[in-house]
Amino acid sequence: MSFFDKLKNFKRHNYFYYDKYHFLSAILWKFLWKPIFFSIDPEKVHHLVVNVLKLIKPFLAFNAHKYTFKYNFRNNKYLEREVFGIKFPNPVGLAAGFDKNAEIYKQMHDHGFGFIEIGTVTPKPQDGNPKKRIFRLVNDDAIINRLGFNNDGVDQIVNRLKKNINVIIGGNIGKNKDTPNERAVDDYLICFQKLYDYVDYFAVNVSSPNTPHLRDLQNTEGLRSILIPLIDENKKRSNKPILLKISPDLNNSDILSIVDLIQELKIDGIITTNTTLSREKLRSDNKLKSQKGGLSGAPLRNRSTEVISLIHKYSKGNVPIIGVGGIMSADDALEKLNAGASLIQVYTGFIYNGPSFIYKINREIIKSLN
Repeated sequence: MSFFDKLKNFKRHNYFYYDKYHFLSAILWKFLWKPIFFSIDPEKVHHLVVNVLKLIKPFLAFNAHKYTFKYNFRNNKYLEREVFGIKFPNPVGLAAGFDKNAEIYKQMHDHGFGFIEIGTVTPKPQDGNPKKRIFRLVNDDAIINRLGFNNDGVDQIVNRLKKNINVIIGGNIGKNKDTPNERAVDDYLICFQKLYDYVDYFAVNVSSPNTPHLRDLQNTEGLRSILIPLIDENKKRSNKPILLKISPDLNNSDILSIVDLIQELKIDGIITTNTTLSREKLRSDNKLKSQKGGLSGAPLRNRSTEVISLIHKYSKGNVPIIGVGGIMSADDALEKLNAGASLIQVYTGFIYNGPSFIYKINREIIKSLN
């Protein structure tokens, strides 16, 4: 198929999803930027994008009033959501891991995200696992990463968040690699205390597969040891929402035990789900799919939605859910919301679909409600 045939085919299937601005953006992404970016190491491209966005921040700030309101559905009654006491301008958030160090949250907000989850943040700066540690599985619309909570540490991240004015921020918190599980609560408390005045909600991350033994804390005893001290600290302050981020690799009975604990402790919500260690039904070659780390993207879609539905039905809708995992299209986003998610987050889908993806999802949400 020639380039012009591909362009005609793309227009036929996508034109009605976009206004002219986003249609042009989608074409440029598919036929220009994506081929260039996907020819470069994923982590190098990510750092390049972050640095470019930091560089052009003044321009974005100057034009945000035109860009934001015209193209990204601000103040739209069909998109606004009030969840765990926070009013979100739209239900589409940026998942943790993209803006680990709170460097581009304003730019992402101006781009159309309803909220930004920064982190995972640890008390001390750490480099994470050795490189190379991010792999694209293009044949599966997926990514494997084994980053390992690389971040600048809570103090530097707090300094950047002090500049925030109106962006809804989630603080995804974890422990340093060299902190034993017996003292993990100390790390979570440090991050909780230091970030408290600068985030709108907390996401307690005990489900990353890339920090040794972290997932051992997902049992009831481990969760109690972390959540109860955070709850006690929260009561001394203004009671900000605390959410728990869980793994898709838990069996359903363990998930329901966690839901029982969440309801018992009055935790505000759950983020479903983190990346998976499963490699079932992947089409990529063995060299790629045998890489260690968490898998995100399309292969996670069904399990993530299944867990959302399970929790929503079991809790009778009483546990707010942020649905994340395998959202690669607007239909996938609607599927998550219809399964019981109050909000959704994207990451891998944003990388594969490009900048207009958020607009496309929000537009389809509006259409589904009219």
